Amino acid sequence: MFHIVLYEPEIPPNTGNIMRLCANTGAHLHLIHPLGFSLQEKALRRAGLDYREWASVRQYADYADFTQKNPDIRLFACTTKAARFHTRPSYRRGEGFLFGPETRGLPESLLESLPEEQKIRIPMQPHSRSLNLSNAVAVVLYEALRQSDFEGLG
Repeated sequence: MFHIVLYEPEIPPNTGNIMRLCANTGAHLHLIHPLGFSLQEKALRRAGLDYREWASVRQYADYADFTQKNPDIRLFACTTKAARFHTRPSYRRGEGFLFGPETRGLPESLLESLPEEQKIRIPMQPHSRSLNLSNAVAVVLYEALRQSDFEGLG
């Protein structure tokens, strides 16, 4: 299984869609506070449909709390600032993908704490700013699942 780590997500439907994606792929979802919404918010529940009960969701007070509780998860930071395409690394089950908040991305200090080979980006047109968060998570997660030959999925 892979880990999806959302750093301070802001938009409830995106997180709901990602929750549904995780429930359907067996990925674990990690939410790093502060969140820009309540987990009880109607838009989150609507996007997640009835998948919340099937998704593994954990919450953390901050990034330090996440890293302290998950020291063995090798993280790949997904950022438009990376030089390396998301298809280049060889992913192993148990690794994680870190995504920043929709309006500002991952903070520079956090990006600087990771080696360059653990920073990835999705190719886009040069004038594009970014993809929708839930779409970006799906693109990256399905590449990792493809590399593992979709083990455990039917």
